[in-house]
Amino acid sequence: MKHSHNHTVEFEFDEFSRACDLVEAYFDETINDVALHAPVSRRQLVAVLARAQLSGRQIETAGLTRTGEVVYQSNQETLLWLDGEFWTDLRGRHHLEPDESRAAREVHRRILEALDGDVSYYNRERDPFVLIEQFGQYE
Repeated sequence: MKHSHNHTVEFEFDEFSRACDLVEAYFDETINDVALHAPVSRRQLVAVLARAQLSGRQIETAGLTRTGEVVYQSNQETLLWLDGEFWTDLRGRHHLEPDESRAAREVHRRILEALDGDVSYYNRERDPFVLIEQFGQYE
């Protein structure tokens, strides 16, 4: 389904299921660490992270880089600090609870901070996002 700011975005179940497997493998222990201290379950967090990946795939790297800064890019992932409202938009499109989107954003922030070091004041206002590039094996 196409990306739309005005409509709920829906995905095929097997596409969503593959995205869940992908984020669980990629984010691994970071999911557990965040879920332990967040008011969301691990399962909810995986589902939100999968929705974020599917939405990010629809926007694609070129669209994401127009609204942010690439911190790191490889064959497996692109790490970005986005200007704009990626997580706010995602929350609206998928009818997420505030705690769900905050926890997912925290997972992404921890990955970026692990690579990019201490986050500057400027980046605290930006949206962290990791686009996992391994979807090719599932397509």
